[in-house]
Amino acid sequence: MNDTSTRPLRLGTRRSKLAMAQSGQVAEAVRQLTGRPVELVEITTYGDVSRESLAQIGGTGVFVSALRDALLAGEIDFAVHSLKDLPTAQPDELALAAIPPREDPRDVLIARDGLTFQELAAQPTVARIGTGSPRRMAQLNAWARDLGLEIETVPIRGNIDTRIGFVTSGELDAVVLAAAGLARIGRSDEVTQFLETDAVLPAPGQGALAIECATTNAPLAATLAELDDPYTRAAVTAERSLLAALEAGCSAPVGALADLLADGQIVTEMRLRGVVGTTDGKTLVQLSTTGPVPSSSEEAVAMGRELAAAMLDKGAAGLMGERAL
Repeated sequence: MNDTSTRPLRLGTRRSKLAMAQSGQVAEAVRQLTGRPVELVEITTYGDVSRESLAQIGGTGVFVSALRDALLAGEIDFAVHSLKDLPTAQPDELALAAIPPREDPRDVLIARDGLTFQELAAQPTVARIGTGSPRRMAQLNAWARDLGLEIETVPIRGNIDTRIGFVTSGELDAVVLAAAGLARIGRSDEVTQFLETDAVLPAPGQGALAIECATTNAPLAATLAELDDPYTRAAVTAERSLLAALEAGCSAPVGALADLLADGQIVTEMRLRGVVGTTDGKTLVQLSTTGPVPSSSEEAVAMGRELAAAMLDKGAAGLMGERAL
């Protein structure tokens, strides 16, 4: 960095335990990179204070706008987001400076009595499984149907403690959360089942973080870029391109995952899978494509668009329930 100032760098973060944990990890990496102190600046977003469901409040950007406003106002130097919360359109004034290596992108089940999804669905009484995600509802209900069984998906909001509390209190039989979030706060031991992606595809970008700064701060952007993982960036760019081409917001029932396929130690190809479904699980459109690992963002974007076009040809447009504004 050209800026040799010893002033602490200000990292903007949401106030939740998970956001503070993942921002703290990024802050430590930036300290090691720059030799400068990094202070966390806690910012409350609309998504943090609203008690409505994400679908009701629009979903897209509700956890992001306040952080971006602080960046543009110069109140913070950079921000850390969960990538799955970011709208797919990137503002010209802000640089997506780094996408560090991704955590486990899968969803997980935390269930009473250590039960798996299959065991819960086979119970004599209909299992009540909590999630705030239409994407998860669609795929969980479809999975139960494939097993010839029935579950009830219950819409919930709240932080990780609140959601797990629905199970420990007995109000729900299980909840579904992201593996990455639990890993970042050291609670992976509470997971009763990791949901394989053949059954439940994650949200586009799930498990990845986005580090954003103002485009006018080129020295900082260049430094933060050293934390970037090119394989993670290629994968999430393809996933988010699929989401954008479907014209769906981040609360729509769209799942996507780009896997890197390796021959021994050498990554040779990337497989992109996508799913769109009705929340009752009665109708799903699920397709995949495989090709060379994208060598540029343009190639990753093209891969996502091509799969989205194939999904739209199969009727995906009528299943999403939300169109981008």
